[in-house]
Amino acid sequence: MSSGRWGGPVSGAPRTNTRDIARAAVRAELAEVAFGLFRRKGFDNVTVNDLAAAAGVSRSTFLRYFGTKEDAVLSAFDTHGERIAEALRVRPAAEGDWRALRAAMDVVVGPYRQDPEGALALARLVRETPALCARQLERQRTWHPLLEQALAERAGPSGASALARSVKAAAALDCLNIAVDHWTASDGVLDLIALLDGAFAALSA
Repeated sequence: MSSGRWGGPVSGAPRTNTRDIARAAVRAELAEVAFGLFRRKGFDNVTVNDLAAAAGVSRSTFLRYFGTKEDAVLSAFDTHGERIAEALRVRPAAEGDWRALRAAMDVVVGPYRQDPEGALALARLVRETPALCARQLERQRTWHPLLEQALAERAGPSGASALARSVKAAAALDCLNIAVDHWTASDGVLDLIALLDGAFAALSA
């Protein structure tokens, strides 16, 4: 397996040599094994030793790729911040920030439709496991400055203030989280894209 469960490469950096490709493949395979074990037994019932044994590697080898159990799950989101920011930068200059932020989110929610069953299982695991939920929110805080910088680059010196950019970035990520929460609560019955549209529309001027 060479891609994250929710779409996109495991790492955003281009692969330039065989070692990088091999490392990415091993990391993806370990993450897949870990995800399967968590689904069957529950996150809190699985240890790092269990994960290493299931993957057929030593504990030290597993920890070279993932420092914690949480990392083995949340690696699927590693590049989301960078991908959203890059999509935001290339939106039309005349497009308003809020509309551009909504469009940029498509790079991370679109793949849900490619593997809805796997995406739903991952979303449920994260949201039903306090340790994963807390770590995911912590990771998302590193996305804020990426989106703020992309907004600043789009607008130039005459654009919105730093405070306004920060609020917009935070609100956009909250819209994403709320849409995913509602989608997960519906067991995937509701349309995630429509939920995200509705969340953004609720905060439109």
